[in-house]
Amino acid sequence: MNSGNLSRRGFLRRLGGLAVACGVSGLGLSCAKTEGARGAAPAAPAAPAAPPNFVIVLTDDQGYADVGCYGAKGFQTPNLDLMAAEGVRLTDFYVGAPICTPSRAALLTGCYPQRVGLPQVLGPNSKIGLSDREMTIAQVLKARGYATACYGKWHLGNAPKFLPTRHGFDEYFGLPYSNDMWPNHPTGKFPDLPLIEGEKVVNPKVTSADQCQLTTWYAERAVGFIEKNKDRPFFLYVPHTMPHVPLHVSDKYKGKSARGLYGDVIMEIDWSVGQILAAVKRLSLDERTMVIFTSDNGPWLAYGDHAGSAGPLREGKHTTFEGGQRVPCIMRWPGRLPAGRVVTELVTSMDVLPTIARLAGAPLPPHQIDGKDAWPVISCQEGAKSPTELLYYYVGWDLQGVRSGRWKLHVPHPYHHVDVPGMGGRPGKTGTQRQELALYDLAGDIGETANVADRHPEVVQHLSAMIEKCREDLGDAKSPGKGRREPGRKNA
Repeated sequence: MNSGNLSRRGFLRRLGGLAVACGVSGLGLSCAKTEGARGAAPAAPAAPAAPPNFVIVLTDDQGYADVGCYGAKGFQTPNLDLMAAEGVRLTDFYVGAPICTPSRAALLTGCYPQRVGLPQVLGPNSKIGLSDREMTIAQVLKARGYATACYGKWHLGNAPKFLPTRHGFDEYFGLPYSNDMWPNHPTGKFPDLPLIEGEKVVNPKVTSADQCQLTTWYAERAVGFIEKNKDRPFFLYVPHTMPHVPLHVSDKYKGKSARGLYGDVIMEIDWSVGQILAAVKRLSLDERTMVIFTSDNGPWLAYGDHAGSAGPLREGKHTTFEGGQRVPCIMRWPGRLPAGRVVTELVTSMDVLPTIARLAGAPLPPHQIDGKDAWPVISCQEGAKSPTELLYYYVGWDLQGVRSGRWKLHVPHPYHHVDVPGMGGRPGKTGTQRQELALYDLAGDIGETANVADRHPEVVQHLSAMIEKCREDLGDAKSPGKGRREPGRKNA
């Protein structure tokens, strides 16, 4: 949605510019050097003769502070930390929603989940899923002859017509939805949890013993896929089941961390990333392969000792506060991305599709998408600024806020708050609180603690107008919006 771009640029000029140079801002130095950093990488050609490979590792409910280089405590992530040292670490990376299904829809389609009709979590009996009229990253790359695979949690519909193999992936192995949607759920009733390969159920009743092996199985499949396709361009998508509850870990990492089971699980995920990076290096694919690591949303704080941490950010999963949608993100591509840089510009998961399309020389989808090519920012080109003028925050169909540069406006909305954290795999007590109209300056207040709306009425007025423009396009709980598209329907 670009309707507010010109007005915002003029607005910022009238304020005399708002750029700040700090590691947590969305306006400021595009890339900050860390110790030992090399120079900025050259811009990638628009249509390279030999398309590069792409690997996306997506974890589930891993918080902003759940990686060593983001401040993790009680466990180590040496492979992710090395990946950051050899690439770029993003401080202001946002997913498209603070819950599973819509976040994955945003990543894979480059669209707000409201645009593609998937703003809410899908259950085992859902009658909707990802429409075959949408295009995923895998389908975009098919135009360039890519081999594609998905190993892990899908959660965009579990009917055959919604599975990865119907949306551009040659191979699929994993769970169709969240691993707590099974008979052992602590507070709800669900059917048996299936494990799927391709479109066939290979295990109709996943057990705890099976869940302990999921991270290892996904890593093994990922390495095998890389080895098999080392001589052709490939796209590998590894959406891990963990660390979504119920937490499971193999014997390799059980009891290894001071943080308990949650730390063990993260350490095993880190190991799995190391396996992928080692395969890329061993097969001399380093300079042809871009690897992206991130999470689908913030930590599920209701689960207490089985949940992650958002660190300095407010709240977590299910909310549009920073802890719900700002997540760790590391990108590595030797020779194309500089080493040891910190990117402080705003980048979103919706930008991944158009950025990858540009790098692969592949055409964009013919319909409207919301993401933008973020390569100049990611690759630390001098003076590059975020291509995202406005980032909107939704929970389901409820439009709750907007970010523009350093400013974030919350309109009045209810939100889930944890009153008493859970223990041992059971959720604690949660309640509903209300956020009133508030403006936060994220340049110096990433915890969203100080409402500065009274001091900046012109900012509130401008961003409120942008909220109304978004309602016209994507709608909200009371308005359908002109830019929405229908999801896929099981019986259509």
